[in-house]
Amino acid sequence: MTKEPQRARAVFSTEDFDLMKEAVASYVKQIADDPRSAKFSNLYHRLGRLG
Repeated sequence: MTKEPQRARAVFSTEDFDLMKEAVASYVKQIADDPRSAKFSNLYHRLGRLG
């Protein structure tokens, strides 16, 4: 008899995504002149789709 693997539990809650989105938004403002700000801005938008 073969057991099926257990389903993985979520690592983050919906509330966690809201907190991460808020933190990333704040960081994007702090590094606005840095070329990496575009990458963090994209991350911000991806987090918005998740949570």
